[in-house]
Amino acid sequence: MAEVDERNVNYYLTTPTVESVPLSKLAGFTVFLKLENLQPPGSFKIRGISHFCKKAVNERGCKRLICASGGNAGMAAAYAAQQLKTPCTIVLPESTPEFIAHKLRDYGAEVVVKGKVFDHANQYALELAKQPGCEYVHPFDLPDVWEGHESVIYECESQLKPVRPDVVITCVGGGGLLNGILQGMRSIGWDDIPVVAMETVGADCFNKSIEAGELVTLPDITSVAKCLGALTVSSRTFDNYKIQKPPILSAVVPDRDAVNACLKFADDHRYLVEPACGATLAAIYSNVIQRLQGEGKLGSVSNALVIVCGGSSVTLELLLKWKNDFNL
Repeated sequence: MAEVDERNVNYYLTTPTVESVPLSKLAGFTVFLKLENLQPPGSFKIRGISHFCKKAVNERGCKRLICASGGNAGMAAAYAAQQLKTPCTIVLPESTPEFIAHKLRDYGAEVVVKGKVFDHANQYALELAKQPGCEYVHPFDLPDVWEGHESVIYECESQLKPVRPDVVITCVGGGGLLNGILQGMRSIGWDDIPVVAMETVGADCFNKSIEAGELVTLPDITSVAKCLGALTVSSRTFDNYKIQKPPILSAVVPDRDAVNACLKFADDHRYLVEPACGATLAAIYSNVIQRLQGEGKLGSVSNALVIVCGGSSVTLELLLKWKNDFNL
């Protein structure tokens, strides 16, 4: 048998793009769902992070991957490292739920708990990455990560043909996914299709930056959508907004709407997703698209592409707790 060239192996799945009957009926136009929640580690993050990790190991000779994330980036880094047969250290703050640490260990990662909050854990990870043969895996702010995320759009184009969406809906935290989506859309000639970038109140650094006309750093993340929890959006994301190719529309919903969307999506499609993904789905469930049209910011829509980013840090117990917290 011919030997497999590891450099050409993808560690993410080609996920389906499906028409949603319940969401289409609710919206009044056809809604297509890109089901990134079906990725092995639970979210889209495996696309960009595995792309970075492959280059680090196969091209730069990295011997250990280091990441500070108890969320989807950490899961993706641990999974990619397992596939690459490369040691991986994930640094977590003390506030991380124990079930997250268990999941990371199941992927073969070494888990180190350091500091009370993410910033402390991240600082320690950066120090570890200075050791010879180690590389630091940033959750979102790396060109290789953005390049890896472009693949989600290439798949959508192929799966939707001959349909061309009138709008693409996603969420934005630090901006890694949005950067990849925009780069992919430019490369296939979709740069005239508007992108609606969803955030929740309390994790809305992108929207706040747009309002201020400059990058804004949030004092804290007060939203339940912790995976949108970057204090400052990537400077590349803000630059992409200023270019407006594709056009970007920023929209913010309260946590209650994001959690409500998670609950309704569980009923409609029998999938559990995090509130970060709920923010995206709230564009449909909370009529954000119609609001943007009413404000004259968005034209007519006959079909929409929704990137269901997923999320590994959700359980039925958590979802029911949020339901109770918001009286839903």
